[in-house]
Formats: sequence, structure tokens, C-alpha cells
Amino acid sequence: MTTSTAGPKTLDPRPAERQRLAITGMTCSACSARIQRALEKTEGVHSAHVNLMTNTAAVEYDPAVTSPERLIGTVEKTGYGASIPMEHAHGGHVHLATPVKPWWPLIAFAFAMVISMLLDGAPDAKAHSVDPLMKLMHPITESLQRMMPWTRDVSASTWRWILLAITTPVVLVSGRHFFTRAWSAAKHGGADMNTLIALGTGAAMLFSVATTVAAPWFERQGVAPAVYYEAVVGIIALIVLGQYFENRAKGRASEALERLLALRPSTVRVIRGGADITLPIEQLRPGDIYRVRPGESIAADGVITEGRGAVDESMLTGEPIPVERGVGDAVTGGTMSRTAALQVRVTHVGADSVLTRIVELVRSAQETRAPIQRLADRIAAIFVPIVVAIAIIAALAWYFAGPEPRVLNALVALVTVLIIACPCAMGLAVPTAVMVGTGRGAEMGILIRGGEAIERGDKVNIALLDKTGTITEGRPRVTGIRLAPGATVTEPQLVLLAAAVERASEHPLAEAVVSAVASGVTIPQATGIEVSAGMGIAGDVNEHRVVIGNTTWLAEQGIDTTPLQAAADEAGSRGATPVFVAVSTSLALLEISDPVRPTSAAAIAALKDEGITPVLLSGDRRSTAEAVARMVGIEKVEAEVSPARKLEVVREYQSRGNRVVMVGDGLNDAPALAQADLGIAMGGGTDVALETAAVTLLRNDLQGVPDALGLMQKTMKVIRQNLGWAFIYNIIFIPVAAGVLYPSLGLRLTPTMAAAAMAFSSVSVVTNSLRLRREARGKRREAPATQPSSHPAISRGSHHVHH
Repeated sequence: MTTSTAGPKTLDPRPAERQRLAITGMTCSACSARIQRALEKTEGVHSAHVNLMTNTAAVEYDPAVTSPERLIGTVEKTGYGASIPMEHAHGGHVHLATPVKPWWPLIAFAFAMVISMLLDGAPDAKAHSVDPLMKLMHPITESLQRMMPWTRDVSASTWRWILLAITTPVVLVSGRHFFTRAWSAAKHGGADMNTLIALGTGAAMLFSVATTVAAPWFERQGVAPAVYYEAVVGIIALIVLGQYFENRAKGRASEALERLLALRPSTVRVIRGGADITLPIEQLRPGDIYRVRPGESIAADGVITEGRGAVDESMLTGEPIPVERGVGDAVTGGTMSRTAALQVRVTHVGADSVLTRIVELVRSAQETRAPIQRLADRIAAIFVPIVVAIAIIAALAWYFAGPEPRVLNALVALVTVLIIACPCAMGLAVPTAVMVGTGRGAEMGILIRGGEAIERGDKVNIALLDKTGTITEGRPRVTGIRLAPGATVTEPQLVLLAAAVERASEHPLAEAVVSAVASGVTIPQATGIEVSAGMGIAGDVNEHRVVIGNTTWLAEQGIDTTPLQAAADEAGSRGATPVFVAVSTSLALLEISDPVRPTSAAAIAALKDEGITPVLLSGDRRSTAEAVARMVGIEKVEAEVSPARKLEVVREYQSRGNRVVMVGDGLNDAPALAQADLGIAMGGGTDVALETAAVTLLRNDLQGVPDALGLMQKTMKVIRQNLGWAFIYNIIFIPVAAGVLYPSLGLRLTPTMAAAAMAFSSVSVVTNSLRLRREARGKRREAPATQPSSHPAISRGSHHVHH
């Protein structure tokens, strides 16, 4: 499905296919940035988006030039794993790494800390006096020795060997992947989070092993035989713990889609040969008829063939009030029959179903990158090499200008800077918020197509609102007929002839005319149909020339509407739409009323509260448009606007420096939806409007517009908070880890403290994003729910022609 959130773009004439890849081995934004650069440089690739949050890559490519296998090879050449994911039976799922259980490394860390304290208190130990963490632990060390007096007699060398025995399995098992991935990245000319961890823990481990094995030699060189096993174990344990909680939080971020997929039952009762047969839902086929009992979920998209009752569609629309459905009405898999036993004929299953297409749309949105992400990507591309340089400079400064023991101080500075600077939080800042925000939107009946749409929605200040089907219900009916003096046709004849012509159109006003024909009356066939978009329609019926439309259209056909102009003005002042009908020499006026949605006034008030100016946009005459605007509290009106003019209106507002959101539902809204900074399509609209819009409201309720914009604003607020924290964390803690506060305050960080801070930064970013899951949970209204005929946001719709 092609989407756009801005103006018209020049499309690549080559055919494009989209392929999703599951990526393994990514740990930070440097990883995702390197994979994305490699894919973008691959011949035949149009675009690539790598998502650290979902561990996926979404690639658009020319199948004549490259293939999924070559894309996988490109990823593998960068040192990471890639595969074509096995899709969920009824939709996709997020490919998250299985969290490594951190418990035994934490237990090992606890033992290592205790033994390190005892080592620090050994009679022949002098090394740990340089470690500020060990200094803080002195009271605990003394307590331990009082509790276990025999520990005072154990030599420092013995404690070192015990620490080596504890640390080695932690490094080889829990920490092994840091070293293997760092080596893989190095072989491909890259560096990432694993590089920093491997260098830091590796340096500390090697120095500790050397001083354990050859302590006398170090003492002869004037270097205290210090060991940092507790730091190595602590770094690995705390980072694994952070990744564990991070992955669990990521799982919670994807729960919105999993909850949607879980709404469908796993089995279904199908009627075969007059008997009920229970089948797995995967075996359901179009044309099958199945049963739904009261309180059961509807298994698949279909049409009701028997029964009538309330259906809960809240999983699609976000509205808790069930709607009435009966024979001939469409129902959606995953919704629930509250009160009735139904029989449903299947129309769509699997990938063609509404629920699966919603999930796919949201997944695609979660895989896109917000423009604000580019800043983090640019920094990540050069971050690791810069951190390594800072660590080396800090180590040299401590060695040549620092206090004794210089070697140990230099080592601590090197390891601490490398560990604390891992850019995990930076890489997770944007995709976590986008993922949670779009998932929450899906639960609210709001489909947001990616990070760019979210970013655009945060900045709008003008809302152009189409009248018919947006502010009004889009289900007009004929409420009055006026014949001009000298007319030679009766009202029933007039309606019948007009309906014959209007039957060629699917515009709501045309449907109102057709619906006005008495039941049981056969509508004749019209020929010579001529349509002027936004103006009217004409045709021949039983030797009569029938012209229907506005004053301008009839004037072009040589017809004078003056005799009924006053009546048309009076109808317009009441909010009705006057439609002129000329049958040969007879002139008439149809008054068509379209009720204003019950929630429109409240929605427009909410937009104003957010500082967004609403503007009513309508093809109707000014008096009608202004009457509707008064009903809902809109001051600015753009009336008598043709389809082409709608696009110009959007551009005019943009040219004045405004950021414009366009809300509509029809075919003639599509150009304006595409041109606007943000396009929002109502759920009852056509496919073309829905495909062009950046946001789709699955419920026919204007209140969804402020709800959507509010969600986008809160998502962008969280993104800014996440990025701010990620940048501030690195800006503050890297210099502190290097030792800039030591000369003035005597303040230093240990490698273990650095590991804890780094793990906390990543978890805090994900946790902050999860706050969006609670967004708008209390906003669901108790107003009567509108009843969409279907959900064309993700199904097949018809194109309307507006008069």
C-alpha cells in the first residue's frame, strides 16, 4: 500500500518489492546504522530501514537487480545474522531476542564482591586502595572479617586465584557473545557496543590474570598487583541484567499487536452438509459459512447470513459501545458478538483479512524511521571510534599526569570510559516510542503510518476539515422537494428520473436521491451520462434530458435557476444542501440534509484547545457550509471548493507558513490529503483517500482527529525526552568516567558503576516509552457509536464522485 505524508513525490519507475528481514546480533544504534548503510549501498535497493527495537530490516528493492538472498548476504558481510522471518499464521510478530537469564552471573558477582572485599582486607594486600568502590566497602569488609575471623589469615594470592575461578566461567559463558560479536565487527571494519564492552572487560581481565599469575614481578616493577575480577563479573552481570529487562520491556511494547492477533479464535464451527464441523481457523476458506454464539469472537471477515444483534467492534474502532448488525452486514474477524447467535459467510481470510492487514500496516509503520532518528544515526556512526579515542586519551592522561599508582588508575579510566559510553539508549530512543505509540494508536482505532507521520502531526496548526462524511455523517437523505412554477413533472416522476441518472454515481448525495425512490418502483436506465466532478451530472432518461447539480453546472447547460434561487438560499441557511434538477423544461430543487456527527462539535473544541485552527472545507454553496460551521463552532469556511481547488487551498495555507492537517474521506480529497503536511482519512472513506493519508481513523468519528494528534504529540514528547536523556547521559558521564572531577572533587567512577549506569540508561528509555501504552485509555466516550458499513481502511472500497 503506497502512503504519503507530504506533497507529490517523483516515483521510481522501476518495480519495487518489499522484504522484511529478521536481524540477529544487533546491540546498539551503531549496529543498526552500519547494517542500514550496507543495505542502502547495495545495488538495486531503493530504501532500507533497520529497526533496533524490533530487530528487523525493511528493504524496498528492484527484483530485477537484487534478491532477498543477496540482501541476507549483505547483512552477513557486515558481521550480523539475517533471515527471512517465519510469519505468524495470521499476521506478523516482532522478532525480539530471547532474554539471557542474568541470575547466575549476578550470584557470581555477589560472591566476587564479597571475596574482593576480603582480598582488600588481606594482611598482604595493598592494591585496592585506588578503587573508590572498595574504599566505600571498608566498613563491610571489617564486619565480614569479624564474622569470619579465619578470613584474616588467607593470603591475597589465594583470594586472587579464587576470584579467577569465579570470573572465568562468567566471561566464557555469559560474556562470550560480547567478544565474538566484537571480533566479527572488527573483521568487517566496524565497531559497536560489543567492541566497547569487549575492550573494557578484556583489558581488566587480562591485567587481573597477569597480576594473579605473576604478582611478584609486578611488585618488583613498582606496580601493585591489583585485580579487577569483581568489575569484570559486575560489568557482564549488570549489562546482561539490563538487556534482560530491556527485552522484557520491548516485549511489552509489542503487546498491542499481539493482543489484536489473539482476538481471533483458534477454531471455528463450519456448517458442512447440514452439520457443524469444528476446524482450525487456518482451514477456513472464502464461501464457508460458520456459526458464532453469543459472547464468542467472530472468526473471520464475512457477511451475516442469519441472525441479528450487538457486535463489539472496539478492537477496531476503540469505541466500547456495540453496534447493531444483521443479515447483509459485514463483520470483521476478531470482533465479538455480544447478544446474538450469528451465521457468517466468509469473504476474506489470512493475509486478506482486515485484522491481518491492520497488523501489517502497524508493523510497517513501526519499521519506518522518524526524521529525528537521523541525528542519532549520524552520531552513532562515529560514536564508538570517538569513545575509544577518549578512553585512550584518558588512560594516557592518568598514566603521565595522574597520581600513583599510575598504571592502575590508567586502567580504571580506560575500562570505565569504554563501559559507560555504550550507545544503547541512543539507538532505542526513537524506535521504542514509535513502536509503542503506533501500537497504542491501533488499539484506539487510529492507524499511524510511521515515525514521519508522528513527527509531522506534532507540528500542525491548521486543520482543514472536509464537510461531507467528516463533520457530517456522510449519509444524507432528501428532506424536501420544490417544483418551479410551470413544471410539467410530478414530484415522484422527478425523483425517479433524477435517480436514474444519479445511479451512475456513488456520491453520498447521489445515494440519497436513489434512496428517495419509493420501494418496489423500478428505476429506468439512463444513457449519455456526463459528469463534472464537484459540479454535477447529466444524462438521458426516456427521451428526457436530466441535468442535476449546482447553479454553475446548470448555467453551463443553458438552464436558468433563478426561479428557485431564493429557496436554495433558504435551504442552505439551515445547513441543507440544495441540488437543482432540470428535466427538459421543468426545474426543481431537492433539499438534501446530512446530519452533523454527534461528536463533531466536541472534537473541534478539542482541536482549538490544542491551538489548532479548524477550517471547514466544502464543495457546497457558502450558505450551507457556513450553517454547518456554526453548528460545530468553526469560524473559518472555505466553500464552493472544487476538487482541484481543495489542493490549492492546502497550498495557500502552507504558503503562509502554516503546518496543515487535511481530514477527508472521498476520492476528491486524495490530492489534498497527499499535499497536506499530514493527511487523515476517515474510516468510511474510499481506498484512494485511505492509501494517500498518513493516518487512518477506523471509526467514523471526528473525535479521532484530536485523539490522533494528541497521541502524536505525546509520542514526540517521549522521543525528545528519550533523546535528551541519551545525549545528556553521554555528555555528562563520559567526562566523569574519564576523571575530570577527580582533581577538584576527588570523584571517580568504577567500571562496575559504569556498567550499572549504562544498563540503567537503556532500561529507562524503554520504560519511558511504555508510558504511551496508557495514553487515552480514559478518553473513550459514551456517545452513540456511528456504524461504518465496513472498514475500507484495509478492505476494498468504492470511489465516490462528488458533485
